[in-house]
Amino acid sequence: MDAVQVSFGVVVLLVVLAVAFDFMNGFHDAANSIATVVSTGVLKPQQAVVFAATFNVIAVFVFHLSVAATVGKGIVQPGIVDHYVVFGALVGAIAWNVITWWYGIPSSSSHALIGGIVGAVIAKSGVGALVAGGVLKTVAFIFVSPLLGYLLGSLMMVAVAWACRRSSPLRVDNWFRRLQLVSAGLYSLGHGGNDAQKTIGIIWMLLIATGYASATDAMPPTWVIWTCYIAIGLGTMFGGWRIVKTMGQKITKLKPVGGFCAETGGAMTLFFATALGVPVSTTHTITGAIVGVGSVRRASAVRWGVAGNIVWAWIFTIPASAFIAAVFYWLGLQVL
Repeated sequence: MDAVQVSFGVVVLLVVLAVAFDFMNGFHDAANSIATVVSTGVLKPQQAVVFAATFNVIAVFVFHLSVAATVGKGIVQPGIVDHYVVFGALVGAIAWNVITWWYGIPSSSSHALIGGIVGAVIAKSGVGALVAGGVLKTVAFIFVSPLLGYLLGSLMMVAVAWACRRSSPLRVDNWFRRLQLVSAGLYSLGHGGNDAQKTIGIIWMLLIATGYASATDAMPPTWVIWTCYIAIGLGTMFGGWRIVKTMGQKITKLKPVGGFCAETGGAMTLFFATALGVPVSTTHTITGAIVGVGSVRRASAVRWGVAGNIVWAWIFTIPASAFIAAVFYWLGLQVL
C-alpha cells in the first residue's frame, strides 16, 4: 500500500481504535491482576485496581520492547500489512473481547489480537503472508504459559508449605497478607510489560505500513510507547468486574498464601515470556497458576468444570477473532 494513498485522518482513526483496544485489554484483563488479591481480602477492589494500574504503567521502565517487535515485525511478511489489515485485526480483537467480557469468560486479549492479525492477513494475501516462526511461537505459548504457570504456582505452594510447616496458620496468614502485595505488584508489572507492548506493536505496524515510521527503526516513536502503557493502566483502573469472581473464587478458593504463590508463579512466567519476546496470554498464565495452587491442596479443590470451560474459550479465541477480522477486512475495503 502506497503511503500517500492513506489519509492522515484514517491513520489517526486507526491509532485511536488501537488505543481503545489497549484500554479494553486492561479493562478485560484487570481480573488477572487483582482477582487473587481481592478474593483473599488483602485489598478492597477500588484499592486493588489503582495498585495494579500503577504497576502496569511502571513496567515501561522495566522491559525491553521485544514483544512489540514480535507483533510489529515478526508475525506478517514485510510489505503485506496495510491500513485495511490493521482495521480488520483491531475490530476482530475488540469484538471478541466484548463478547467474552459480557459473558464473564476470561479469554485472552493477546490471542484475540494475534487472531485478528492472522485473519485479516489471510483474507488479504493467504497463509503464505504469515511468518511461520512468529505465529508458531505464539501458538505454542497457548499451552506453555498455563503449564508453566501451573508448574511454578504448584512448586511455590509446596515450597511455602514446607518452609512454614512449623508456623501457626494465623501467623502464616498474616505474613502472606503482606507478601501478597509484593506478588500482586510483580504480576501487574509483568501484565503491563507484556500486554501494552502488543498494542505498541500493532500501532508500529500501522505507522510503518502508512509511511509514518520506517521499517529500519529500532524502536517505535516514544509517544506510542507512553500512550499504550497509560491506556492499559487506565483500563485496569476501570476494571473488569464480571471476570473477577470467576478468576478469584470459581476455579478454587484462595487464601493469602495461595494468592501469593499463584501471583508469583504467574509473574515469573510473564517475565520469562516477555524476555523472549513472546506475546503471551496473562489470562492463561494466571489461570494455570491458580489451578496449580489449588491442586496442591487436593485435586477436588479445583472446580475442573469451570477450568474446562475456560480452556474451551482459549481454543476458540484465535479462530473466532480471525474470522471476525477477515469479515471486517472486507468491510474495510468498502468504507475506508
